[in-house]
Amino acid sequence: MGCLAGGTAALVSALQEPIARFSAGVQLVEVYATVTDAKGGLVTGLRREDFEVSEDGKVQDVSAFTAGEFPLTVVLGVDRSWSMAGEPLRLAKEAARIFLRQLGPGDRAMVVAIGSDGEVIAPLSSDHDQQARAVAALDPWSTTALHDAIIATLDRLEEERGRLAFVVFSDGIDRYSTSPAARVVERARTSHALIYPITIGRARPPLAAELAVVTGGRSFLLRDARALEETFTAIARELKYQYLIGYTPSDPRRPGEREWRSIRVRVKGRAGLHVRARDGYSTE
Repeated sequence: MGCLAGGTAALVSALQEPIARFSAGVQLVEVYATVTDAKGGLVTGLRREDFEVSEDGKVQDVSAFTAGEFPLTVVLGVDRSWSMAGEPLRLAKEAARIFLRQLGPGDRAMVVAIGSDGEVIAPLSSDHDQQARAVAALDPWSTTALHDAIIATLDRLEEERGRLAFVVFSDGIDRYSTSPAARVVERARTSHALIYPITIGRARPPLAAELAVVTGGRSFLLRDARALEETFTAIARELKYQYLIGYTPSDPRRPGEREWRSIRVRVKGRAGLHVRARDGYSTE
């Protein structure tokens, strides 16, 4: 995930304090990266010199680097529409509770119930027990406005700082939204949250894959809801082993400038490794 910060000190102190975005003065671009091997296993222990970051095709000087666990703000979105009634929702609730138990005491979470809207049933806090109780109380209700719920949730995260993630579980079928899929992708590009869409069904919706790619998250397609627990556990583990990379763009942002700048992160000299990170940012 990439977010925009006010200085190198914010990155170096990432384990203690939330991370800001651009401010007047030095502009530091922050990118969260997940590295996996050819088998999909997480790769840890890499150093700053192992990474190369390019912006609009130009290699940048990595000026700040941190590896390890960072404070996390995460939204857990659970589809509670009628199409999820029965075993899918029961298993989703159980897997969500397991995910919440794996969060650290300093991590904050919010729970959103997705139906005809995105209802916040547990506000942002570190009270994971209260969040688990809110999940357990979910009953099926209404139709699915998945697109609108995703946009509304990203809007709620807009003023949050530091490492942000949005884990959303659904059957992937939108039946009610006023926003098209293209608008959801556009909003995700300007957000600072890693998005992890989990879809149960026979085919992965194109939107799920797009949201994961543009934000540096990961999408999952489950044909059997019994795989939910393993999936939520994999996401929780991944969020514990990421790299935070910072650089000051060699082409500085100009006052009033609004443009999209692409980002590419790779590991040098290590064949078979795959890096997932945000694909760019807006200078607005």
